[in-house]
Formats: sequence, C-alpha cells, structure tokens
Amino acid sequence: MSLWKIAPVVVVLGEKSVPVGRQIVNVLPGAKLYGLANRTLDVDVSFTNFGETLRELFVCGTPLIGICAAGILIRTLAPLLSDKRQEPPVLAVAENGSAVVPLLGGLNGVNDLARCIAEALGVKPAITTTGDVRFGIVLETPPPGYCLANPEQAKSFMSDLLAGATVRLDGNAPWLGSSALPIDPNGDLTIQITEREITPEPNCLVYHPATVVIGMSGTDGDQDETVALVRQTLADAELSPASVAGVFAMITASANPGIHAVKSAFGVPARFFCATDLEEFLSEGYTPAQAAALAAVGTSGQLILDQSSHVAIAISPQPIDPNTTGQPRGRLAIIGTGPGGSQWMSPEVKEILNSATDLVGYKTYLDLVGHLGKGKQRHESDNREEVARAMIALDLAAEGRSVAVVSSGDPGIYAMAAAIFEVLDRCAKPEWNYIDIQVAPGISAMQAAAAAIGAPLGHDFCAISLSDILKPWSIIEQRITTAAQGDFVIAFYNPVSKERTWQLAQARDILLRWRDPKTPVVLARNLGRPGQTVQAIALDQLVPEAADMRTVILVGSTQTRTIQRGDGGVWVYTPRGYS
Repeated sequence: MSLWKIAPVVVVLGEKSVPVGRQIVNVLPGAKLYGLANRTLDVDVSFTNFGETLRELFVCGTPLIGICAAGILIRTLAPLLSDKRQEPPVLAVAENGSAVVPLLGGLNGVNDLARCIAEALGVKPAITTTGDVRFGIVLETPPPGYCLANPEQAKSFMSDLLAGATVRLDGNAPWLGSSALPIDPNGDLTIQITEREITPEPNCLVYHPATVVIGMSGTDGDQDETVALVRQTLADAELSPASVAGVFAMITASANPGIHAVKSAFGVPARFFCATDLEEFLSEGYTPAQAAALAAVGTSGQLILDQSSHVAIAISPQPIDPNTTGQPRGRLAIIGTGPGGSQWMSPEVKEILNSATDLVGYKTYLDLVGHLGKGKQRHESDNREEVARAMIALDLAAEGRSVAVVSSGDPGIYAMAAAIFEVLDRCAKPEWNYIDIQVAPGISAMQAAAAAIGAPLGHDFCAISLSDILKPWSIIEQRITTAAQGDFVIAFYNPVSKERTWQLAQARDILLRWRDPKTPVVLARNLGRPGQTVQAIALDQLVPEAADMRTVILVGSTQTRTIQRGDGGVWVYTPRGYS
C-alpha cells in the first residue's frame, strides 16, 4: 500500500538528470517525470516555468522530488510554507544520485519516501528528524494499514519521549513493538491500537488499524442512503470509519453504483470475489454481503451482526491489505497514441498507460508508447487479428486487470474501439458485463496531416478506407462517388498495401470525373515518426507508387486552395465559406 494518495512528481532541469529521474520514477507507482522544456527529452510532462509548476503541484499536495540543489526548492516554495501538517513530501536529490535530502513533509511520509529513493539509488538518505533518528519512527506518519486518530497530540507526545518519558502499548502493532521506543508496561504515556471509536485520553495516542471490512451486495437504492446505512452500521458496532480497509462484494456487483459510492465515501478500495471464492460461505446460508466480508477477513475474522441483507461488517485480527484480497473491477481502456510522436499523446492517455498492468495491440503500435510501456505485460498480435485481440483484452480485464488496448491515431477511427464493441456485442460473455470500459481519444492521422500543411479540413470532409478486406470494393466505389458529388474533402486511409495497388488508381479516376485535375492532394507519410514527409501534388499526379499503408491522403474539394511559401513549399487550406 502506498503512503501517498497523490503520485509523486520527479522534476528535472536538464538532460543529465533524466536517467536518475527515470530510475526514481520506476520505483514509485504512478510517479511522473517532469522536465524543463527545451532542455530535456523523453519526459512524461514538459513545463516552461519552474517556479509556477512547483508551487502549483505543492498546493495540490503532490510529493515533489527535485533533482537539483536543495536551495532552489526551498526558495521556490518558501512563500507557501505555513502549516507543516499540510505540507506534502519535498526532497532534493543530487544530479548524480549521490544524495537524497528530505526537506519538507516530515508529518506526511517524507522520510519513508527518502528511504525508498535512497535504496533505489544505492545510497543512504540524509534524515535529520530527531524522533526518527533516535527511535527509528515518526509517530505522526504510521505505516500503511494504520491511521493516527489524534495527530494534534503527536508533537507534545514525542517531546515527552525525547525528554525521557516511557510508553505503554495497549494493543498489537508490530511496527511499534520493533521500534526503539522506550516501551514499559507501566509507562508514563500510552499508545492504544484499536478499531473501536473512542475518545483519546490525555497523554495517549490512538491508532486505528485497517482491520474492518465492509461486505456488500448490489443495491438499487439511493447512493446517499447506502452510504448512510454503512455509517450507521459502523456506529452501532462502535467501530471507527478510519479502520475500514476496503469494500468487498461478488464480482457480479462490481458495477453497482452504491458499492462505488461507499468506496469513495470512505476513501478505500473496492475488491471483488468470484462465486467460487464464496461458495463455502453461501452454502452455509450467509448472504452475499456476509460471505464477501468473511472471505476478506479469513477464518480467524469475526462477523458483526448486520442490520441489512445488503451490508455486513467483519473484523480481522490483523490489518488487511485489500490489494492482496479478491480482485479489482477489471478496467479496459481503448487508447489512441496519436500518429507517432509522444508529443501528440494526450495526458489522459499517458495516465492510462502509467496505471495499466497489460498492453494489448499490434507490435508496431505497442512500440510507440516508449518508456510508458516499461514493466507492463505486452500481448502482441498481427495487425489483422482485431477480433482475437479484442477477446484477449476483454478476458484480461475480466480477470481484474487494468488493460490498455493501444491504437495509433484515434482508437475510434479505423481502429480498435469498434472491434472491442463489436466483440462485446456479438459474443456477450457474462463476465465482460462487469468491466469498466473507457475510450480515450487521440489525434487522428488526418488531423495530423492537415495540421502539417495548413488547414485542408477547414470545411466539410469525410474519411474513406480503401482497404477492401472488410468491405467489398463496390461499396468503396459508391462512397467515393457520393463524396465526390457532395464536394467533400476526402481523407483516404489504407490507400496502398503490398497486395493492393490498384484501388488508389481507381479512386483517382472516379474523383477526376468530378474534380479538376489540379485539385490539391496531400500525401502525409510516417507522421510523427522518423522519416516523416508531407507534400502536396495535383490530383492527376496521384499514383499508387506515391503511397503505402503508412500514408494518409487528403484530397481537396473544389474550394481547396494552395498558397506558395517563401521556402518553396505550399500551404493547403479549404476556406470555411463557399465562394
């Protein structure tokens, strides 16, 4: 479990810092590498103003790791420093990775973050916090699985310990027992570990362990009422909401809004069990909610009497890591990386790739994601195996994995989005009904081609694939004719392949019945990739040898115009008004 609700950001100011930055990012789940524009390459996010960027991230509570001098970070963030309890972790790391210095966020896990980074870099962190140095512990920052109920008392508590006071442990918490705290059964101070909702006594710190689980079945009721029912059930059992480790249910209820409302209200994960996982409990007469709660806490757990058949509460003797129990709701994101270069990949797509466990797609497209694909399970297939690829992706997501189906361009334009939904519609496996499916758009090839040469898509346009693999040529011919008669600008996809060379010539001949031979035609090849070329020719010069499968072709309408450029090239545009 991560200590940080917001994924850290590693900030670099020059290209020499990128390798160390990438090394740190690779050990911090969800972390991103921010680089100063024009001075760094192959970063996740480019920025132009260092001060504004850092202050904005700091205000949002983002843990910051600056690969730069500590003084730069301190001077940049100094105007924002007011409440140390709210400060996110801030660290400075030497450019060569030789030093890791925690600066801010001592109450929010900066020392643990420093240890994690230092271990990855093979150095020792420069930790100076007195309590951490003397006792090997920061009381305000318990490890995952524990929550401090009264952090406002932690400072004076630690001061007393540093002055020589002893402490009594009431309850079980291995991380406290193995520390260098001055533990004494008759201690002056008390640390209490309990899932019960209690009012702390003076000179007492209370930690709530994540030992409570909420079992649920699907409900059609109001979401607010469902959350209120869960809160009341916890209150009746005198259990602290801070001890809730997660929400658990059968996989068939994984799309239920009530379950996800409770998950959000308590800020915990939702995890799900297959029917076979709960079979033993269900056969004994337990409700689905009770069975899910018992499965989550194990045989040594205790079921609390519940007030509703839809909600059950159980307690485990030890904190629960929900990420190791059950499975998450499967997620399938169908993404478009743009035509090629990473600069055309949207932040949404990068975020999906960062969080994905599996990447599915044609090998060439998977290679385009670059370092964002590192550490992911790749499932490669031939470009024509769209149906098989869609089924693999859906099956993986049904297992609770976070799957990204990778297309170039936009996934909804001659790409995998339609294939996924077609398979979903035709095959309709029951387990696919519970998957969270998302389509993340990308810049299409025709958009990129148009932008590279001006604005040829400035007025009405259409897109036609010249591939007759999935539809007969007679339909393609009809559509070209109709588009030509309607005076659309036309984007031709898949114009030529090794096996198909005649379709483009026939398409040109059809267009010449309706268009002037000098109509501008844009040929854009390898957009955003090495070897990119974009040129404008006349319609009567369009021959199959001029294109391949990596080329998108834009054929102008009767209104499309060219402008000669000073460098000898041309701009191509279609005016928004007809003349």
